[in-house]
Amino acid sequence: MNRKSQIECLCSNFIYFVAMHRGMSPAMQAAIDRKRQMQQDSRTMHMNKAKKKKKIADKILSQRVRDLVPESQAYMDLLSFERKLDSTIMRKRLDIQEALKRPMKQKRKLRIFISNTFYPAKPDVEDGDDSIASWELRVEGRLLEDGTSKSSDPSKGKRKFSTFFKSLVIELDKDLYGPDNHLVEWHRTQSTNETDGFQVKRPGDRNVKCTVLLMLDYQPMQFKLDPRLARLLGVHTQTRPVIINALWQYIKTHKLQDKHEREYINCDKYLQQIFQVTRMKFAEIPQRLHALLMPPDPIVINHMITVEGPDAAKKTACYDIDVEVDDTLKQQMSSFLLSTQSQQEIQSLDNKIHETVETINQLKTNREFLLCFAKDPQEFINNWLVSQTRDLKTMTDVVGNPEEERHADYYYQPWAQEAVCRYFYGKVQQRRVELEQALGIRNA
Repeated sequence: MNRKSQIECLCSNFIYFVAMHRGMSPAMQAAIDRKRQMQQDSRTMHMNKAKKKKKIADKILSQRVRDLVPESQAYMDLLSFERKLDSTIMRKRLDIQEALKRPMKQKRKLRIFISNTFYPAKPDVEDGDDSIASWELRVEGRLLEDGTSKSSDPSKGKRKFSTFFKSLVIELDKDLYGPDNHLVEWHRTQSTNETDGFQVKRPGDRNVKCTVLLMLDYQPMQFKLDPRLARLLGVHTQTRPVIINALWQYIKTHKLQDKHEREYINCDKYLQQIFQVTRMKFAEIPQRLHALLMPPDPIVINHMITVEGPDAAKKTACYDIDVEVDDTLKQQMSSFLLSTQSQQEIQSLDNKIHETVETINQLKTNREFLLCFAKDPQEFINNWLVSQTRDLKTMTDVVGNPEEERHADYYYQPWAQEAVCRYFYGKVQQRRVELEQALGIRNA
């Protein structure tokens, strides 16, 4: 609701009272009633729009209020600080969104436990599995806690052992188990059920050499570089973007970019040996790198399954390997972006501020109205009656000035005689045309 509507609302009762006592016509009184009803409807609509999103300008106090209340400058300072804080928070949110698009990994130690249990044959059992000596190999593992991880709830967010690997192969002694039974393989598929470990059971009462091959499941995918390119860039196994960036840093360091045709690279003797060209475009780098990228090497663990000797019942060996896991900060950043509790609280406080500022502006309008009325009541009411009359004419589409036309003096003005003559002349001409059409004179 603008300032004019607010003042009209405050003055409506005064105007209506004066208008009634001045003897306005019923049409004018009806127009005033309609205007009062429109003002009430406007106030109702304004209340219904309270939930509408407010603008920052609605929270600013007018200069008049600041002059009347010097302490309000503290509020304006807070408002300025709030705008700076909102800008900083928005910039940080954008930075977090960009950071979440990049892989955020941290290296952790995965401890692998390889144990074997020997089950000797039972002489009193003739048939069944217990009649033959056998052994069982188990491959399990868990992440080691570091100083930054929280150990208050160990089960929360625990990853299963198989989620770290793309494939696992256990190769047993081929001479003991033959060419068809010496390999145990597991490969990840879309329907794979994750597990906390793998186990293999075979008959036998002799020590067995085995090799465990573990292929890590890199996310995002990593590649092993050609040995020559790996020595040149100092990168052994990495993701494709990191490899391309390392190659670009090498090109910049050795100033291999063509000075005239910037899209070309002039290969030095080392790049010539690797790419077999003296000159190539930047756009050709991914395609030429493809032939130099290979799957990463598996982790190889050589283990001896011991079933002989006094301590052959159960033996366990531990191996630590480095794995990459999602940074815990990434989850916190995602939670920060998805959190709406603070936003709802800020929105609630903003609504209270808007309501308070609106109340202050309304009180300022009341004060100005009362001051003007107290200074000269008669002139104030007369001015507002003129303003209301002008508005009513616009609202009711009234032609002329009904208030002045009610008085006899209005018709004794110099232009009245000429207006009467023009009126009668127009009527005579209209009647003449009607008679000519009736008698058919014009048509003849």
